[in-house]
Amino acid sequence: MSARYFLKRLWMAVPTLFGVAVIVFVLLRVVPGDPVAMMIGPESTVADVERLRAFYGLDKPILDQFVLYLGSAVQGDFGTSITFKQDVTTLILGRLPSTLELAGFAILLGVALGIALALAAVYWRGRWPEAAVDAVNGLAVAIPDFLWALLLILFFGVLIPVLPISGRLDPALPIEFATQFYFVESVVRGDFGTIRLLLSHMLLPGLALALPLTAVVARVLKTSLMEAMAQDYVLLAEVKGFGRLHILVRHALPNALIPTITLSGVQFMFLVGGTVLIELIFAYPGIGNLAVSAVVNRDLPLIQGITLAFAVLFVALNLAIDMTYALLNPRVRHG
Repeated sequence: MSARYFLKRLWMAVPTLFGVAVIVFVLLRVVPGDPVAMMIGPESTVADVERLRAFYGLDKPILDQFVLYLGSAVQGDFGTSITFKQDVTTLILGRLPSTLELAGFAILLGVALGIALALAAVYWRGRWPEAAVDAVNGLAVAIPDFLWALLLILFFGVLIPVLPISGRLDPALPIEFATQFYFVESVVRGDFGTIRLLLSHMLLPGLALALPLTAVVARVLKTSLMEAMAQDYVLLAEVKGFGRLHILVRHALPNALIPTITLSGVQFMFLVGGTVLIELIFAYPGIGNLAVSAVVNRDLPLIQGITLAFAVLFVALNLAIDMTYALLNPRVRHG
């Protein structure tokens, strides 16, 4: 892959990020409500209000505010949170690893379940397991992730309380981490006890995010597998005496996985965005939960920082998908 293609795709992301910054900045200024009035006590004087406005730069003209905000954002400085009184960049970097680990776990779970369902449907083509898989797919795609979350809490947290339904890890446990990537760090250290505890907390929110993805992956992969099973190389493998399962897994699946890989990359972006409600429902300390708190308290610096962080993340994921597809298909790279 040429550096020119990579730089071209990277340069195309600049107008997207600038557009997001402009839209978010303008919308937050036209929405009714005064963030300073929300954070200050009723006994405060007019001088106190004006002092806070000056501190957060809200006393300047809109254009001047945007220029100052954009200049600071380029340097990675998104200001100070009105609600938490902390640096916005520090807050985001402290919560983002949790969201990324949850979304990564959900994408792996969804793809694994989707592949298993698609293989079962094609293997038992024309029999009752195929009908059962189609029914499960229809049910999974019809129910949104937040409703799955509520159903999972009701079943595994109330009726059969076998899994934790809130938090990322029991705060009473004497476990110290060097980074915010708890799961990755535990895997590197080989701490299987902590890995088990982290997975128990991630299972329900991850499953709620993964189930709609499972249905999409299963449908796309099932169609690709059926097309692959009709190819000549499959007929040749049957003539050689290979069993149906061997042909399906060793010959058809590798060729049918390409569209599924591309789809999984795209769905990962939606999963990261979908964590907002899921983290709120499960009290999961990620960037989605932080975003809800910022919106409720109308924390302008924090809302702007989180929105741009999501935009940067989506652009980076989209760039990674483009790079991967260009590696698989050189015609895209040279087109």
